[in-house]
Amino acid sequence: MENTLKIGIVTVSDRASRGEYEDLGGPKIEALLGRFLKSGWKAVRKVVPDDVDTVESTLRGLADTEGCQLIITTGGTGPAPRDITPDATARVCQKILPGFGELMRAISYRKVPTAILSRQTAGIYNNRTLVVNLPGKPSAIEDCLPAVFPAVVDCLDLLGCKGVEVDPQVIKVHRPHRKEE
Repeated sequence: MENTLKIGIVTVSDRASRGEYEDLGGPKIEALLGRFLKSGWKAVRKVVPDDVDTVESTLRGLADTEGCQLIITTGGTGPAPRDITPDATARVCQKILPGFGELMRAISYRKVPTAILSRQTAGIYNNRTLVVNLPGKPSAIEDCLPAVFPAVVDCLDLLGCKGVEVDPQVIKVHRPHRKEE
């Protein structure tokens, strides 16, 4: 399928990458996308350690080799020394979109005051791939992904990603930049 959206889903976690515990964030993202998206899409899943070079090469590989138009990460967005996902994203992306992180922190702050410690962000790689950093906890993913997804869809439109359709009964999107085919 030529118009199938390829979505990289990257869990950044030392322990999950070593198999010490089950990755719950990646499957949560995939389940939410399954509810949101009506058009065809394919997930390309990765679980990697908290290493900036590994995360950077994974993001580049998903975009350049796998052809992902959207990459969603989970984990590694806090202030701890091993939390490096936003740093790797900044190394990869030419354009940073701070509004994504601002909205996710605002949503999360309603539930936990420590949300201000979070460093989620998003950016554009090579004018064709949107990279979005989500928090690591499945409950925080459940809060944040629906909040930012309307902007994800509009951004994909702006990047020329055709054929992305959502279920309007599940998620409402505003598409002021959509170019009709």
